[in-house]
Amino acid sequence: MTERPTGITTPIAEPITGCEELGDLSRPEQALAQFYRGLNGRDLALLAENWEPSDDAVMDNPLGGISRGWLAIRSVYEQLFASDSRLFVEFHDYTIHRSDSIFYAVGRERGRFERGSVGLDLAIRTTRIFRGVAGGWRQVHHHGSIADPALLGAYRQAVSPAAR
Repeated sequence: MTERPTGITTPIAEPITGCEELGDLSRPEQALAQFYRGLNGRDLALLAENWEPSDDAVMDNPLGGISRGWLAIRSVYEQLFASDSRLFVEFHDYTIHRSDSIFYAVGRERGRFERGSVGLDLAIRTTRIFRGVAGGWRQVHHHGSIADPALLGAYRQAVSPAAR
């Protein structure tokens, strides 16, 4: 019998920011909060706890294209965190779909990126997929896209090493 995900079909407006208490990491919302805490707090160790530490992990985002495996994904975060930029992102307008072995969250990220005199309000469509591991969750896939071509171009330019 095929395992069929079930979940929340009405979008949740209350954002996940990473400021939430991280109590029960067996709950999908807590795994998402752990990720956003790591991202917003520039905490590579926490991101490493959140991501699957193998070559199965894949990230496809506006900054790094497709990164395959935790080491390549980590490199994207290291470059971002090594810059003098400031970033805050929250996840909102999302649904969670869960089975016993995976959950995926589909929604939107909004936030702010600042570097020097550049400030951008971000709007990103986002999907994150987590695999069940030892009573908790590990992220195995992220896909993020910016629909506005002007914002995408400005974000890529602001983040690029040449902008430092």
